[in-house]
Amino acid sequence: MTSTTRRHLLTASLALALAPTAFAQGSFPSKPITLLVPFAAGSATDQLARALGLSITEQTQQPVIVENKGGASGMIAAQAAAKAPADGYTVLITTNTTHAANEHLYKKLAYDPVKDFAPLTGLGKGGQVLVVPMNAPYKTVGELLAFAKAHPGKLSFGSGSSSSRMAGEMLKQLAGVDILHVPYKSNPLAITDLMGGQINLMVTDMSTGVPQIKAGKLRALGYSTPKRSPQLPDVPTIAEAGVKGYDMGYWFAAYAPAHTPAPVVAKLNQLLRTAVGSPAAASFFDMSGSEAWTTTPQELAQFQAVETTKWGQVIKAAGITPE
Repeated sequence: MTSTTRRHLLTASLALALAPTAFAQGSFPSKPITLLVPFAAGSATDQLARALGLSITEQTQQPVIVENKGGASGMIAAQAAAKAPADGYTVLITTNTTHAANEHLYKKLAYDPVKDFAPLTGLGKGGQVLVVPMNAPYKTVGELLAFAKAHPGKLSFGSGSSSSRMAGEMLKQLAGVDILHVPYKSNPLAITDLMGGQINLMVTDMSTGVPQIKAGKLRALGYSTPKRSPQLPDVPTIAEAGVKGYDMGYWFAAYAPAHTPAPVVAKLNQLLRTAVGSPAAASFFDMSGSEAWTTTPQELAQFQAVETTKWGQVIKAAGITPE
């Protein structure tokens, strides 16, 4: 065999070896992508998914379907995503609920938050707002807690996500008050009952709470992170209002099923990171009081591990027994 022939064979071998990667990067996506959302339409996660979908369609000229599978603290959608084909055409747009908190809140999960998924990228981070009905007798966090202490067990708080629930549990823990927890499938459903008087308070994501606050249907008492929200600059943080050490935010992230090919993961990371910077996403972040946050797949995996430990500590400190 001549040296020229050997070079030709080597070149052909390399071309064949690289062909699958080149094909995957060049042809994906070639059909509609489904974004699975673990919460109801109208929730913050749903709104973000729809904003991302617009940009992905603009980038790829492929339709994006947003499918809501609410209920069971996001477990229904997470399980569906975990069992979907690992081809990149099903992406879970989710939060710390399914991928950091649930394993500490439930004895058995129908999915493994680590083994069943390929991390794609972080999407955003945000804080929450403590709200009560406009006709409530308390107008500050201090007045609310004073009422709760004077009437143990009389007040109730709703939650439709782990972030919302743990925010309420942390309030109970740090303030030393007894408030009944009422679970919901999503925050919008809890907000409806809050306005209807079925529950007394909740700590909810900004995209769900702010429209009702601005419409004069709910009163904002406090913000859940140490820094005030630009959307509600006159609303003190819950820590400012007297509950020292209070800090409970949330995050959004995207995952594909485990074993999704690396080139497809890379392409989805690229598409999603571009989508996070799109005008539609910027509008969502501005409206929701959250901020854009993107990562590499590896960075998301590392962040998730740290967050899982943190949420486990908070849940244990709150005395919550896994269901």
